[in-house]
Amino acid sequence: MRDTPLSNCERRFLLKAIEEKKRLDGRQTYDYRNIKISFGTDYGCCIVELGRTRVLGQVSCELVPPKDSRPTEGIMFFNLELSPMASPAFEPNRQSELLVMLNRQLERCLRNSKCIDTESLCVVSGEKVWQIRVDVHVLNHDGNLMDAASIAAISALSHFRRPDVAIQGRDITVFSPEERDPIPLSIYHMPICVSFAFFLQGSYLLVDPCEREERVKDGLLVIAMNKHREICSIQSSGGIMLLKDQVLRCSKIASVKVSEITELINKALENDRKIRKEGGKFGFAESMPKERITTLKRDEAPVEMTDVKETANEIVNRTETPTEAYLLAHTEYLRRVLEELTLIENVLIYCLKRRVMSQRRYEVLVISDSEEEEVSLNLSSYLKVKVQHTATYTVCDITKYNLFLRKSTKPCKQK
Repeated sequence: MRDTPLSNCERRFLLKAIEEKKRLDGRQTYDYRNIKISFGTDYGCCIVELGRTRVLGQVSCELVPPKDSRPTEGIMFFNLELSPMASPAFEPNRQSELLVMLNRQLERCLRNSKCIDTESLCVVSGEKVWQIRVDVHVLNHDGNLMDAASIAAISALSHFRRPDVAIQGRDITVFSPEERDPIPLSIYHMPICVSFAFFLQGSYLLVDPCEREERVKDGLLVIAMNKHREICSIQSSGGIMLLKDQVLRCSKIASVKVSEITELINKALENDRKIRKEGGKFGFAESMPKERITTLKRDEAPVEMTDVKETANEIVNRTETPTEAYLLAHTEYLRRVLEELTLIENVLIYCLKRRVMSQRRYEVLVISDSEEEEVSLNLSSYLKVKVQHTATYTVCDITKYNLFLRKSTKPCKQK
């Protein structure tokens, strides 16, 4: 299924907003969307939220024979998946052009930059090494997948712990986490991708484009850099010609953004490490906001009861005494209400003693004086006369009042 293309009106609207240095979500030209990093209960599992773009990173390992060309180095394998759950434009079990480009760019960013010490992954030279597999799953696509994927991959690698091993002769023993503490990977630096979108033949530039902005872009420049301002990879796509000054300006902006993102990743790792050490609750369930519709437990707020009497007396003293005019008006209002109720009650009882006609059939109900036991007035209903009688109750709606009569033993007689 292909995604719905933008209409000409939407395209012109987006380009006009970019010319006026305005964005759909209210950001400035060089602003990133909010980044949230949360880790799972297992080591090496994390979810990165870049605005509405959500990416899951999962790291696993296994012992495999090394490559013949590099017998003392471990193996790094990266895999990125685009599922229809993330966007209707992604087709399952099909290698799209976007998927191939993202996989290659992720490998250049992390594997070719030598950010991980692969020699520390060697167990027995020429026989057994650790193969580290990084799976990146796109959960929701709202633009800038490359930046979110790189953040998720390096965060998962930093959070991952491999099992400890012991070698005795030709035997290799792999210990479980209960037997020995897992060992973290040796990471030299954290390369992070920063994407720049160009519009109107390179006249305008945006950082972290969203999905709709990516549809109208003319070119894309992705710079992978670490916090030491070392460029790991640069890739330009779209077929536009960029000047040297534009690339230099993008690299300066990328150095600032990479430093902020690296600090955010380190802070998230430190918080997770602290919670695990203290034995607190951790995982995706704890990081999700709890938005409950109903609740069975309410937190009790402490109430100070030491100066209740003084506070009550102070409130009473500040209360104004009602004026004589107010008392007279209130008394007159109550008198009118009582007169109206008394008149209504007399009219209703008189009508019931005489004859009351039903709405459907012209039947006459005769009610004796002994049946007037309970009278209740309810100020509702409309200008109708309706009589309903059962074995125990008789309900009569007259004008805008309801009169309920409870009968003691005998049902009312009909004539």
